[in-house]
Amino acid sequence: MSPPPSASAPLAGAVAASPVGEADTGSRSNSLPRELSDFLLELSVALHKHAIYPPGHPLLAQTVDAVHELLGALLQERGALSIGVARRQLIIEGVATDAGHPLLAELAAKLHRHHVGAVKFARGIDRAELSDALSVVGLEPQRDAQPLGMQPELIQSRWVNVKLFPLTYDRLQLLDGEEAGQPAGGVRGGSHSAQLWVGLARAAIAADRGGLSDDASTDVAMEPEAVAHAIDEHDREKAYDQVIVGYLLQIAREIRVEGAETAGLQKRISALVGSLQPETLQRLLEMGGDAPQRRRFVLDASQGMTVNAVVELVRAAASAEGQTISHSLVRMLTKLASHATNDSTSRGPAADRALREHVERLVSSWSLDDPNPAMYSAALEHMAQNEAAPLVDRTRADLTCEPSRVVAMGLEMDDIGERVLRAVTTMLDAGALAPLLDLLDAAPFPAGTLAPLIWERICVRDPLREQLAESRVDHALVRRLVVRTGPAAARPLLETLDRRPEASLQERLLNYLSLLGPAAVPAISDHLAAATPALARELMACLAKLAPPDAPSAVSEFTYHPDPTLRREAVRLLAGYPDTREEALLSGVRDPDERVAYSALLAAQAGCPESVAVVIRERMNRDEWEELAVRAAAVRAAATIRDDATLEWVLSRALQVGGLLRRTRLAPPTPEVLASLNALATYWADDPRAEPALTLALKSSSSSVRAAAQRERASTMA
Repeated sequence: MSPPPSASAPLAGAVAASPVGEADTGSRSNSLPRELSDFLLELSVALHKHAIYPPGHPLLAQTVDAVHELLGALLQERGALSIGVARRQLIIEGVATDAGHPLLAELAAKLHRHHVGAVKFARGIDRAELSDALSVVGLEPQRDAQPLGMQPELIQSRWVNVKLFPLTYDRLQLLDGEEAGQPAGGVRGGSHSAQLWVGLARAAIAADRGGLSDDASTDVAMEPEAVAHAIDEHDREKAYDQVIVGYLLQIAREIRVEGAETAGLQKRISALVGSLQPETLQRLLEMGGDAPQRRRFVLDASQGMTVNAVVELVRAAASAEGQTISHSLVRMLTKLASHATNDSTSRGPAADRALREHVERLVSSWSLDDPNPAMYSAALEHMAQNEAAPLVDRTRADLTCEPSRVVAMGLEMDDIGERVLRAVTTMLDAGALAPLLDLLDAAPFPAGTLAPLIWERICVRDPLREQLAESRVDHALVRRLVVRTGPAAARPLLETLDRRPEASLQERLLNYLSLLGPAAVPAISDHLAAATPALARELMACLAKLAPPDAPSAVSEFTYHPDPTLRREAVRLLAGYPDTREEALLSGVRDPDERVAYSALLAAQAGCPESVAVVIRERMNRDEWEELAVRAAAVRAAATIRDDATLEWVLSRALQVGGLLRRTRLAPPTPEVLASLNALATYWADDPRAEPALTLALKSSSSSVRAAAQRERASTMA
């Protein structure tokens, strides 16, 4: 599919490291890979076409195919693809798009108008689900209807592999260009700097699911400490972090130039950096793109932030780069920062300049190779690690040695001793479970005698349940425990899903269940009957991802559940298995809820059993389905049975007799009629009985009717 003229510019310029779209002649351009740029452009074109063409139009099918092909290639290398949404930019894999690119700026603006803060595509998304998502998101928000981000039930239950994350910043005053005269927490709204700060605060507070109370004032929400607290305490999707990283990149570039307009932004972003936890700041810097872009960010920030914030940034950047800064150098930088801040004499500005110059030289030198020969560096490292230990009393029963070192030596020799077991207990009592797992992962004899014994001692304390019971879950540690525990981890995860309904936590737990593979299917199936409707829906979606070899028997009961969303998930799942496909499709097409029937009709397009086709034709003849998309899907599903009865039925949907001379002519071009013509061109193009309808269609003045009847185009859509 060829992009429209506005998208014909070189793709390398469409997505750049400069979030504000300014040229940076002093740094190397850092662009997204070509495949990500192509996908974003194709996604923008697809949403635009879904906004202007009616459902069932052939051009929509072509653009859905193009997006699905590009997305499938991207998801082969990734478990999921997350896209953060700023007001006029998208943030993907730590890089922000150019705000001046017309297609990508319009895509970001459309999602922002829907109050969507992030979009996530998961591996396993099929064409039908993608098409439905594009048709919903492509429509512009109406004044008399709520945006998608304000309809949580819709965006949480409609799709399995497409997730929309809402922006819930209703507690913040909306400071845009048209409200330039209104102040907000000391930041002037008419400037670009003010908009950047408000955008960052929105992203942080929207992701904080329990930080501020509903009656918190705008001024409090805008304060750097409140924003830092929200970022520190967040527990959400990677896409939200990408939004925050995008704003940080923009702000760093904005404050390079000193002025009255950026002074307030400099103070606020400096206070924010100083209030963030070191590990949070390091994580954000790690997400900020590749090493050159990270260094560019630190250099930009070092020219505009306060000296204390610069020191914090250097520490975090060193950790992200895998570099080591000596304590002496840190003390020197801290001393310079103290003089620059507190010394009112001429030494203050001199210390300020010296600190920024040292930071620039330090960050630039991280890319240099080690000047020492390899053998010399190895000798220095050996000497540093083998300093003479102080003399100890050999008669003491308990030598002074770190428990981790004792465990490491025991694992190296695979030797079980009372001292090693006491060290393991000491580490567990001190909460050092993660370092203990690190030692087990690095053990030279993982299947020896000591490593399994240590793991048994860990399991006695039931660490997975302990971690899941914490108010703030350490997800990195939980993931490691789940992988090590295997199928037995399914029960604690399911119990936590029952006990803690937080949306962000539930999604993480469901992902952990997916890590267990088909071995977790029995536990999930047993848990379905007692689960709440919302959880049962998510568990069935999880089962679909796990793809067990046989259909879980517990799912069949949900095809008759009062909740239509559960019936829909059950039909989707059971339709994927030969033994349950026909019964599931029959249940779906007979369902009174059109959403359930639509899911069954989409599944039936891959091959419709005769019994299902009979029900489809009967319901269509009785006009029991009102939605145009449902009726079109019904025609496509029933037409997969290529017999005479089906041909006559399809012709009856495409043609009608009317006028004074009672001539046969085409029915009005509804999606149902277009689908009928498409089926005739796909399956019966050489049949003389279909020729009159196709001939009339090819002579039609409607381009959509002619396109549906063209055999080559129809065959590509099939």
